This record gives sequence, structure tokens and C-alpha cells, in this order.
Amino acid sequence: MLPYVYRVTKYDPADRDDHGHYTDAEETVSDHGQVEEAYLQAVESFAADTGIDRLAVREPQVPSLAHFGIEWPLDGFGLNGLFPTGLAGFYDGAEVPLDIGLELVRAMLRDSGAWCRLEAEGAFAVHVGWDQYLYVGSVRSCEDALARTRALGLFPERINASPYDMEVDTEGVQRPGDDDFWTGLRWAVAACRAGILEETYIEGASRWHRLTRDTIDTIRAGIAPRARLAVWPDLSTDIDAVLDALPTEGLVECVWQDKDGWIRSAVADESEFAEMAAQVAEADAAALLPVSAVERVPVCTAVMPDSDGVVRARWRTEPTPSDRNWAFLKTLHRGEIVTGKVTQIADFLVTFVDIGGFEAVINIPELSWRPFNHPSEVVAVGQEISAEILDVDPIRERVSLSLKALHEDPMPLLAGQIGQTIVGRVTKLVPYGVFVRIEEKENGFEGMVHNSELAEKSSDDPQLAVHVGDALLVKILDVDPVRRRIALSHRQAVSADKDEPGA
Repeated sequence: MLPYVYRVTKYDPADRDDHGHYTDAEETVSDHGQVEEAYLQAVESFAADTGIDRLAVREPQVPSLAHFGIEWPLDGFGLNGLFPTGLAGFYDGAEVPLDIGLELVRAMLRDSGAWCRLEAEGAFAVHVGWDQYLYVGSVRSCEDALARTRALGLFPERINASPYDMEVDTEGVQRPGDDDFWTGLRWAVAACRAGILEETYIEGASRWHRLTRDTIDTIRAGIAPRARLAVWPDLSTDIDAVLDALPTEGLVECVWQDKDGWIRSAVADESEFAEMAAQVAEADAAALLPVSAVERVPVCTAVMPDSDGVVRARWRTEPTPSDRNWAFLKTLHRGEIVTGKVTQIADFLVTFVDIGGFEAVINIPELSWRPFNHPSEVVAVGQEISAEILDVDPIRERVSLSLKALHEDPMPLLAGQIGQTIVGRVTKLVPYGVFVRIEEKENGFEGMVHNSELAEKSSDDPQLAVHVGDALLVKILDVDPVRRRIALSHRQAVSADKDEPGA
């Protein structure tokens, strides 16, 4: 906030009632003449006193659905000839020399349709309000400019702050349109989650782009500086279905791709539906989008950063669920321990865990070091657990957890039993051998006895005498914690037992 702020008007403070309202007959529109020039000279004087010769355009706006000013907007919003690139030069952060800044002030005094804040960050600001109210802020008291302004027939008054100061909301989510965003957008297009991009390059003015894997880089290169982006699902080629979905009344926005490949949009109410439908009927693809802010929820949003990667645009997008997920995932790191509640065990045996409103997953191999047949043997829906983060993928919005990482692997302890003979319980018969549980617990480790280790090689079918549930004498041959394998031998255990003294 600048320390010196002045309201500059053509209205004499003596002509105000007890409520501070102007009561005389001065027109509330620009005279396009001597008084307008006085305003511009006053701004020039304040800039000179502050030592400012360049200004930055901030939060530029043009009318969208309606224009509520007194004077109807001009063609080009009064900006014709001010920017070498036309309206494309009127963007947030665009720096202009003071003379162009003064012409922007003129356009705003004439209520031509375009509006912006003009600022030199931390030093100077010019805001044009309704009814010919002008607000100038400076880091200096600007005594010479005040005297000059009074001599011009205007009335400067010291106030605490401009009512048009931008209130920057630093809370919540603001996703930058950086490399990660565009990488995620490429993935979303490939996954058929996204298809069109809305680029708001000026408040009230948008461009639409059809997204494909081949066009994303070209589209990105042409995005306006500091533009706001909203990603939507793809257009539908079923034009009849789109038109059948038109409501009976209310405002809707229709986006369509015409036969020449151009993406067009129109906002219409029931009185204009027939005209809009006639245009859309010849389109290659189309979609209806709600106008209401409550219903208008894109896939994700972003604001384009400057070339150094910093987001300096002060306007914000309304965060979507995907944006909030992105913000949450930015706080997570591999190796971090999180606590959450098991929400479901999917049919494909993946366990989902709610960690702060986001569902992370635990894949089968990461549930337990010990064997199990179903995840419900390890965890239960509603159970609160702690787990280690294995991976965070903000592109696909995935977090992988490991429950077993918080526990020591008990299998290496079995390595000390290599060579020992024990009695285990047969749990399963397979064509190449049998599995035997070698620990006396339901989730005890199992080893495999290959057919060649079941009996003497002379036996025609070594499995004939073995059944599930049988107690079987086995010798532990090897323990491989990496491959999760334990090799057993019944034949060697029996032979060793026979060789024991007194056998």
C-alpha cells in the first residue's frame, strides 16, 4: 500500500451534502476536451514528481456479457493504435511508456470498455473509477503535483487508500501453468480426460483451443502472458445430442469446432438458442458449458507464470478438485510417514487409504512381508493405519504407500535356520511340488518342496502320498529374501533323520 493516495476529481468538495454525495450539476462523463486534458496533465505531474516514466498494465479488463458504463464501448475499446500488436499488447504486466499510459487513462475516463490498473510496483499507481473519479498513489507527497492539479481546476484530496486497490488472495490454491502443468495436460489428453483449453487472456475475453498430443506445444507457445487457463473435457461429435441437451431457459455457453477447424464459442439465452443451434448444427464437434460459477467446474486450472517461472498475475482461478489434489501432493515427499483410514479394498485387490482427503493406494506387494490370500487378512475398511510414501506422481495424481516398509522383514531371520530339519504343514499342491508352512502361525512363511525333493527318484509319483494338511518333515535348504523364496527338501530331511544315532 502506497503511503500517499489522492482522489482527484472535477467535483468541488463544497458541493457535497452531509453524506458526502456530490449535489451540483457537473456531468459524470468525460467532456472529451479541456477537463479531460486536465486529468491527464494531473497524472503526468504526479508521475513526474515520483520520477516515473513507465507504467505496467495490471489486471486488464474488457466487457464480456454486458457493459454497465454510461458511454457505450468504442470499437477496439478505445485502444486502437496504442499497442503495436493491437489488443494482444493489452495484457497483465505489459510495460508502456508514460504517454501510452496517459492514453489508457483517457480511454478509461471515456468509459470506452477497456479498464486496467496502471502501476509502477511499490512506487506509483493510477486507478480510474466511475463517474470521473481518479485515484493516484505515490511513495512521495508530490506537493508540486498537488499545486499543479489545483491550478488545472481539479480537486485533489488525501485519502487512506484507493478503493480500486487489488485485494490479493494469497490463501488457497493457485496452480502455475509451468512445465509440470503442460506435462500433466499431455497425459490428460492421452487419457481422454481433457480436450479443450479456455485461455482468458484479458478479464472478459477468452480464446478456445482444441487439444491433441500434436497441438499442445503450439498452443502453449501462443498463450498470452499471465493468462488464466481452464481445461475442459473434449468436444462431442454427436451434435444432435449436444443440441438436445439445451435447457428450456437460462444462460449457456456453447463451444464448437466449425468445418474450417476454428474453435468458436457463444453465450446465449433461450431467445437466442435457435440462432445458435443453426450455427452449431453444421459443426464438427461441440459442447455445452454452464455459465454459473457454481456449476462451471473445469478439469483443472492454472495461471501462466512469467519467463522465470514465477506467477506474478494477481488474479486467481477458482480451484477444482484436481487443483486441490495438486496442491496437496506438492506437500508430500517420498519416505514420509503418513496416517490415514482404509476406505476400500478394490476388486483388483488394491487398498485405498484416505490421507487428508486424498485417496492413496497400497498395492498387494506393499501390504505385508508375510504371505496372505486377500488384503482383508492384513487391513480392514475403516482401520486407521500408518504407511510410508513410496512415490508421488502429481501428473497422474497418484500416491503409492507401503505398509510393510514400517516393519522389519522377518524372512532374513530364517536364514539362521538353513540346514535345520523341521515339521511343517502342507498348504498347497502344484504340478512341480508342494508348499509347506514352516512357521506355526496362519500367516507363517511357506517354502516349496520340489518334486525331486519329495522322495527318492525311483518313485513314479512322489506326490501320491502327500495331501494338503499333512505334517511333513522338511529340511530348509535356502532362504532368498529378495525373491521371497524358501527351498525345502523332504527327501534330505528323511535321509538325515535316518542317519541320526538311534534312528
